[in-house]
Amino acid sequence: MAALYAQASAIARELGWKLGEAAVGGGSDGNFTAGLGIPTLDGLGGLANGAHATQRAHPDLELPRRAALLAGLIESV
Repeated sequence: MAALYAQASAIARELGWKLGEAAVGGGSDGNFTAGLGIPTLDGLGGLANGAHATQRAHPDLELPRRAALLAGLIESV
């Protein structure tokens, strides 16, 4: 997973931003793939203000940059 993160970080740098990293609680499909030893990066999708809350979520404007990162990762395979 460290190699996949390094690759994603390099692509993010080419796009002009620093890819952060964090370990957080909770669950996602990434837990299953990582548990099987499959390199997994989670949290690359869109962010939202108020996600999983009772108020309406408002998507942020990071989607084009995140889409470019995902495209770069796919192209590098």
